[in-house]
Order: sequence, then C-alpha cells, then structure tokens
Amino acid sequence: MADFVDIKLTYNNLDTYYIRTCIFKYLNHHLPMFNGDLLDIGCGKMPYKHYILDNSAVTKYVGLDIDTAIVYDQKIKPDFLWDGQVMPFEDNSFDCAFGTEVLEHCPNPEVILKEVNRVLKPDGVFFFTVPFLWNLHETPHDEYRYTPYALKRHLENSGFTSIQINATGGWHASMAQMLGLWVRRSQISQKKRKILSYILKPIIKYLIKLDKNIKVNFVDGQMITGLYGIAKTK
Repeated sequence: MADFVDIKLTYNNLDTYYIRTCIFKYLNHHLPMFNGDLLDIGCGKMPYKHYILDNSAVTKYVGLDIDTAIVYDQKIKPDFLWDGQVMPFEDNSFDCAFGTEVLEHCPNPEVILKEVNRVLKPDGVFFFTVPFLWNLHETPHDEYRYTPYALKRHLENSGFTSIQINATGGWHASMAQMLGLWVRRSQISQKKRKILSYILKPIIKYLIKLDKNIKVNFVDGQMITGLYGIAKTK
C-alpha cells in the first residue's frame, strides 16, 4: 500500500497525488488521538491498516464496508459487511473510528453518522475526509460534495460534539488537482496525455508548493479541494 503512505509525484499519479498526500498527512497528524479498538468505515482494501497499527496506540483494527462495495483487491476482505442501515456491533464498541472519502457515497449521511456515533464509546474520536473538487466516481453511487457548513450540521444532528473541520487545500491546490484530473482522466489521446503530463507535472508541483502555507478560511469566493476533520462523541 505504498502508494497511499509513501507517495511520490509521478507522471502517472497527477490526478491522485494531492488528495492521497493530504489524507495521509492529516490522518497521521491525528494519530495521537487514536487508541484501543478502531473502526475503519468504508474500508476498501484498508491501505492505512499496517501504518496505523505500527504508529499509534490502536490495538485492534476492524474494517467495515457496505455489502455492495466495489472490490478493489480480491485478496483483502473487510472484517465485516453491513447493509448501510445498522452496523453489526454493540453500542460503545470502539474507541475511535475513521472514514476517508466515504461520506460522499452515502445517500442518507446521518444514518451512517448516527451509527458511527452509536458504536463509539463516550469521548470517542471520529476522523473523516470528503472531496469537494473531484470527478464523478463509483457511479451511480456518488451522492454529495459537502460544504463545511452542511457537513458540520450533519455531524451535530448525529450527536457529535467538538467538531473541527478544515480544508485540505485552497485555490492553488484546487488548480493543481483540476489539472491533474484533466490530464489523467479526460477524453484525450494517450499521446496527448503523455506529452501534457510531462508539461504539467512541474506546474502542478509548483501550485501545490504555493498552497502549502496558506490558511484557508471558509469565506465567499474561496475554493477548496476537500475537507477533513475530527468529531467526538458525548
């Protein structure tokens, strides 16, 4: 899973480099808050499992995915499957939980968030990321692009407190991400893709560097790449 935790910018990953770098960066930043039993919601192939177990106080890692989820790796199976309504766990089962790029696929996000809240112990920690600037994906199961205000409201309605939401990037990073998505995923010939990737790689790298130390405030006119944050149970 090196392409999720040890990410190098290449001509082939101009579309995914920034978002994967951000997810790992902010997940890693919040690892000191993780301990005990952890639930990975929408776990897929669990790319962060070994890193989290090796670099945090987490002692048990449980992967949960929807029973209709895309299979990314035939060799890696979730520990549990669920129907999207009721998680197969007792109340107060986990000390912490996380879901990266998952909530945009939930038709009724508060159903999922209330279940996360239910299975977490009091003062449990939930780490999340969601995209804002991203192409349609896993269609037709691509439901939302959240603003920070809508996401906070859903978390509050689901019983979470101490909610902190931040942007993964601002204007410069948004331009870098859009260029990466365009050159790697739009309907252009392979020859053009190769040439344009070569041209755009240093530009994308420069834009990401420009964005690095800029604080993103949620105000009119601001562009964001995505959101990440922490919420706690009562």
